[in-house]
Amino acid sequence: MELNSIKPAIGASKNRKRIGRGPGSGHGKTATKGHKGQKARSGGSIKAGFEGGQMPMHRRLPKRGFTPLTRKDYAIVNLGQLDIFEAASSVDAAALLKSGLISGVRDGIKVLATGELTKALTIKAHKFSAAAKEKILAAGGTVEEI
Repeated sequence: MELNSIKPAIGASKNRKRIGRGPGSGHGKTATKGHKGQKARSGGSIKAGFEGGQMPMHRRLPKRGFTPLTRKDYAIVNLGQLDIFEAASSVDAAALLKSGLISGVRDGIKVLATGELTKALTIKAHKFSAAAKEKILAAGGTVEEI
């Protein structure tokens, strides 16, 4: 057996459709494009979203809202989630990533007050809600804004 004699299995490959090659091929004359009209012309195609001259849907509907360029996207952590750390440990971005509580730092980390904190932890983050600070300090922990 040689490389030049290898062929695909029977039925594994089909010949491409050769259009416009005479009436005997079955795809001659109009070359599978039907009779006349925009789609039968060379280069003739209809743009996506074209509705036959009717005002298109994307122009009929109003524009709503905008995204401010100055918006910060914080990774959110709730106090209840921080109970997985050992008492008196330091919780920072690296520890949160390793534990799987956040998937990425983005513009920073914000700690919110949902849930209860039962251990004294040193928490390092970019932002804290006022209630979260109170709960952390009440549990004997410390707050460090990066």
